[in-house]
Amino acid sequence: MTSRRVANRAPPSDSFFRRTLVRMLDTKLGFPPVAPSSPASDEAAPEPSPKRRRVGEVTEPVPEMKEEALERLRGVVRDSVGKHLYTSAIFLADKVAAATGDPADIYMLAQALFLGRHFRRALHLLNNSRLLRDLRFRFLAAKCLEELKEWHQCLLMLGDAKVDEHGNLLDQDDGSDIYFDKDAEDHEINIKAAICFLRGKAYEALDNRDLARQWYKAAIKADPLCYEALECLVDNYMLTCEEESELLSSLQFRKEDGWLSSFYSCLIRKHEKEYVVEEKFKEFEREACSISSSNSGETLKNNIDILACKAEYYHQNGEYEKCFKLTSSLLERDPFHLKCTLVHLAAAMELGHSNDLYLLSCNLVKDYPQKALSWFAVGCYYYCIKKYDQARRYFGKATGLDGTFPPAWIGTGIAYAAQEEGDQAMAAFRTAARLFPGCHLPTLYMGMQYVRMHNFKLAEQFFMQAKSICPSDPLIYNELGVVAYNTKEYQKAVQWFELTLDHTSSSLNEMWEPTLVNLGHALRKLGEYQKAVTYYEKALTFPTKTLSAFAGLAYTYHLMDNFEAAINYYHKALWLKPDDQFCTDMLTLALESSCQTIVYRR
Repeated sequence: MTSRRVANRAPPSDSFFRRTLVRMLDTKLGFPPVAPSSPASDEAAPEPSPKRRRVGEVTEPVPEMKEEALERLRGVVRDSVGKHLYTSAIFLADKVAAATGDPADIYMLAQALFLGRHFRRALHLLNNSRLLRDLRFRFLAAKCLEELKEWHQCLLMLGDAKVDEHGNLLDQDDGSDIYFDKDAEDHEINIKAAICFLRGKAYEALDNRDLARQWYKAAIKADPLCYEALECLVDNYMLTCEEESELLSSLQFRKEDGWLSSFYSCLIRKHEKEYVVEEKFKEFEREACSISSSNSGETLKNNIDILACKAEYYHQNGEYEKCFKLTSSLLERDPFHLKCTLVHLAAAMELGHSNDLYLLSCNLVKDYPQKALSWFAVGCYYYCIKKYDQARRYFGKATGLDGTFPPAWIGTGIAYAAQEEGDQAMAAFRTAARLFPGCHLPTLYMGMQYVRMHNFKLAEQFFMQAKSICPSDPLIYNELGVVAYNTKEYQKAVQWFELTLDHTSSSLNEMWEPTLVNLGHALRKLGEYQKAVTYYEKALTFPTKTLSAFAGLAYTYHLMDNFEAAINYYHKALWLKPDDQFCTDMLTLALESSCQTIVYRR
């Protein structure tokens, strides 16, 4: 009978176990006992009011919130994020997510955790939510792994996908936006573009630059508004000039984004001929004025980013004074615009403005001690004052902080070359050429080193390789002309030097004085003396009058039997360098020939 009664008895209720647990905790903590309720009222007894709940009692589930209250809390979470009050945002988002269990609220909580730098916790939440089929959840989880530097896991989280050499997605089955409003996408960067960009960053961190390049191209193709992808491609020299143009022509811009297409053209075409570049800047100005009111158009036309592109064009074209003046005015408006700062450094170094370099490098080291640019600036200062050992050391520190900072590698090679340490210079240039396949400068400088070694065959190979990367840089043609001149191919040298001048701006500056002198030398070798004189005289119109120009002009007049002019220019050459043996000997011969001519005439 007893066993039958036990078997038929109902199992104890959850509330019975809860009250038993509370009584045990109360006894443990020293609270006075509470009279137990009768068994008959186990299920029917009302719960104590919140005001009478004692320490140690297990709390009840959060009461249901009204939709108005939930929406208000969501607004407060967004506002807290906007005010960078991430702890408040996390606290409130957690309560909203607990009350609703809605995927959008879980995502909001994960975002707050990410912004509060709780990456592990955010990743745990996203993994446990079982909502990773949605691209946004998966992308945020991958971003957490990016911050944790777990690159292989990051790629696994993003899923398997393939892309071709041109950045076209071969397998687009990345998932879908399941839990979010599709109408909002019109005002957002495509999530697939963000995923492609993150894949590129992961591959670049894993030193797989080929795949990184392909995914960056896929990102900018997926959404031309994903500027970061183009910035990585351009700043890290991942594309040749031809590849940049092909990529730009493949982008599909909306009609209202014409200004962006023009800006991208200005960004990548700084080595083009002057009229091409100027036309691109004018096109951008027209687009800038058309997107808004005239006042806003003026503001966009004078935007620092576009003016920094123009300054970089001036630098590439050898107009250093113009470049320095523009960057100085831009840095007065925004002293922390780092792209403009880099161009300003390059112009200051070319002009020998050591004081400006010193002040700028001090400020950069103070404000950005962990950036490669800061220590590169210090290296530029020491290079400018010809302390090449210190320059090398600081360029090396810059490469240590950021191994993908092209100017530091090139600066290291140039500093070694200035001390005639060719092997170390070549090693630095080779590293730069490997890391930055779209940058022609390391290859160009390697060719220059081979010219120094009188290995003209190898030098020509490197110059031709540089030409294939950037066919619009006039410096390459000048160096090819130097090689042809040294191998006694004077007609070929003339062609290269003339191509050099064709690729420069219409208003030649003193940077191209050596090219004019070289062309004069080559024409003189071919017996075209009058043409040679024309180019020598052009070279002498610049403030930096050189011994080579005076000596070349004097010797050409000497060959033309114009001894009076020859003697005049030999004297000018010797005024620059009194111990020049060639000019001294030729002056003696010219004087003798002049005397003989006078005697003969008499």
